Amino acid sequence: MGFKINSNVTWVGKIDWELRTFHGEDLSTHRGSSYNSYLVQDEKVALIDTVWEPFADEFINNLKKEIDLSKIDYIIANHGEIDHSGALPALMKEIPDTPIYCTQNGIKSLKGQYHQDWNFVPVRTGDKLNLGKKEIIFIEAPMLHWPDTMFSYLTGDNILFSNDAFGQHYASELMYNDLVNQAELYQEAIKYYANILAPFSKLVGKKINEVLSLNLPIDIICPSHGVIWRKDPIQIVEKYQEWADDYQENQITIIYDTMWNGTRRMAEAIACGIKEVNEDITIKLFNSARSDTNDIITEAFKSKAILVGSPTVNRVVLHSIAGLLGALRGLGFKNKKAAAFGTYGWSGESVKIITEELERAGFEIIDQGIKTLWNPDEDSKQKCEEFGKRIGEILKA
Repeated sequence: MGFKINSNVTWVGKIDWELRTFHGEDLSTHRGSSYNSYLVQDEKVALIDTVWEPFADEFINNLKKEIDLSKIDYIIANHGEIDHSGALPALMKEIPDTPIYCTQNGIKSLKGQYHQDWNFVPVRTGDKLNLGKKEIIFIEAPMLHWPDTMFSYLTGDNILFSNDAFGQHYASELMYNDLVNQAELYQEAIKYYANILAPFSKLVGKKINEVLSLNLPIDIICPSHGVIWRKDPIQIVEKYQEWADDYQENQITIIYDTMWNGTRRMAEAIACGIKEVNEDITIKLFNSARSDTNDIITEAFKSKAILVGSPTVNRVVLHSIAGLLGALRGLGFKNKKAAAFGTYGWSGESVKIITEELERAGFEIIDQGIKTLWNPDEDSKQKCEEFGKRIGEILKA
């Protein structure tokens, strides 16, 4: 069921407690998510976004408990991705002539998804929709994170409906930022940014500055996933500005896969070397085959440097490392350093492969890497510690 955000705005979405992967199987969602839809009732009534298709019937039934569907004057589609628009086909069967306000790219997206020629009304930044006492102002936000994305701003109530921006995959019955566990909230917020919005960081920074330059008072931010920002909502805007500005903490993340624990022993020895010369840096180690990829990516996003290791197998690297390197290349992290390491038995290409892939992903290569024959002995582990010391010294700067 829905709940009132204020006297004329009602949340009518769906909390998905069971969701564990998103974007197919590509993104982990350990804490579930929500699909946030908002009903704005003034002299005219607007519905902002819907929910994912598996919950379409439930969404329509619950929406009918809030309002006679024939009284919905406008539908606003801030983004055409299916998790936001999935209930549109069912809704449009009920109210087929209702205009759908979205960007021009939104029309392309929705037609591409559903192959329906609904009553689309294209909008651009600055266009307004009069609801009576209040207006909705549209703000295009391309590539945050699709070309069709836009924000909608409700005057009077000073609410920014931000779609994917400022969201989190976080299911909670509390639904407000000041009521939930703050550590969990920000863990999910930065994970969401690192894995979804990071490739568009330059655009994020520009769009935030553009929105702030409009001097629109913002009392509440209502994203399309996760909790609503009602207490000091600008805190998440400031975090996005920080994350978009080539973000890094005093952290190094060591990522490896291993066959017979030789590469693991290298990783641990390297970590010891780093810590010996750089006590203040946070060091995190992940076996990429046994750890969640999106959690690793989040830690890489937070880091000033990453080290990536794999044994050589069939002249290439283990597949968990190959997949991770591909993901990092797509995310395009900036202002980060890297180096490679690994074990081998006869051909030994892994360090070269990893180094080349890290370079393609935009990392600054600070060492040509280290490789160890077979299982590292005490002498090899000492060399790994020396390698770690070199890295630790570089990261002090």
